[in-house]
Amino acid sequence: MLGYLGPSGTFSHQAAQEWSKGQEPLKEFSTIYSAILAVENGGADRAIVPIENSIDGSINTTLDTLAFDVDLHITGEYILHISENLMVKKGAKKEDIKIITSHPQPIGQCSRMLSHEFGDVKIEFADSTALAAKRAAASDGSIACIGSPNSAKLYGLEILRADCGDERNNSTRFIIIEKNASTKVTKHDKTSIAFTLDNKPGSLYNALELFVQSNINMIKIESRPLKKELGKYVFFIDIDGNIDDATIYFALDKVRRSTSFFKFLGSYAY
Repeated sequence: MLGYLGPSGTFSHQAAQEWSKGQEPLKEFSTIYSAILAVENGGADRAIVPIENSIDGSINTTLDTLAFDVDLHITGEYILHISENLMVKKGAKKEDIKIITSHPQPIGQCSRMLSHEFGDVKIEFADSTALAAKRAAASDGSIACIGSPNSAKLYGLEILRADCGDERNNSTRFIIIEKNASTKVTKHDKTSIAFTLDNKPGSLYNALELFVQSNINMIKIESRPLKKELGKYVFFIDIDGNIDDATIYFALDKVRRSTSFFKFLGSYAY
């Protein structure tokens, strides 16, 4: 069973459908945290959750939960192209719209269209694009929403403005979370780790230099507040390669010994 952030019609639901290809049942959860925790507690075999958007950056809830709250592994990833669409109840027209609703992220990603074409229309936030679609479908045609083509089909809406986001190259990286680490090795693997460092000069430089010395390509680095003390951070790093590679294994072992907290999050194909 594959857990995802619901309700039905969200981009997470679309990612779950496309990644699973109908090979396993889906189970919706109300938050990213609860979807990940369900894997830890046996309520789902795995979960697919967003970790990074090409426009808005990392999903902090996913990073923090993996680092601090669960003992789980990333076993894969899936890239979903995000197509934002302005949708209305069937038969409604542009001049009928009095309210446009959606999750804050799509609202922000469609700001140019909203300001140019709907400057006098009230904007209201929803907890998800799917809930916004439900509201639009139940309205008298005066409420429009922004969401995915899937939600238009699911809730019987018409697309008034297709692919109306400010940026056409909008995609979200989803990761697959499971209890056990992946044992598959491919030619295009990525390894994700998290660690904290002592607050002293050169500590981050010394940790990163270990990758340089081993000729390991670092794909991404990001820091998040440790939350226990101001000025302390946890670093999330993605590198090219699989931990089953001896070079990667020994480099990570050196990093582990140079950090105050270290967590292997997984090696997986990308």
